[in-house]
Amino acid sequence: MALRCLLVDDDAHFLDSARTLLQREGLRVDTASSGAQAAQRIGDLRPDLVLLDIRLGDESGFTVARELHATWSTEAPSEGALKIILISTYSATDFGRLIEASPVLGFIAKSSLSARAIRELIEGPSSAP
Repeated sequence: MALRCLLVDDDAHFLDSARTLLQREGLRVDTASSGAQAAQRIGDLRPDLVLLDIRLGDESGFTVARELHATWSTEAPSEGALKIILISTYSATDFGRLIEASPVLGFIAKSSLSARAIRELIEGPSSAP
């Protein structure tokens, strides 16, 4: 079964490009352009994971991640914690401590975004074909 992802970014061009790339690699991808839209889409779609931009317009991706994680855990605790991966054009070292302190699985640079990179974060490096 294909992994269901919700890609959250305020850049429409990036959303289209990344969705096309990830769908070609076998993932099912829906999109949102704000934290509020992401929260609604998560409730509707129940994705396997969320790919969330660190800089989401006027919103902090870290704040959105905490809010989404708290809401998911409260509303559907039997389904486990929401899996969130932060993405950015910035390097992980720019936000290292914030990433570590947040309720996310990890970070992927937008330039390295792929189904393989996502699966490695979720399942570990040995899961890649």
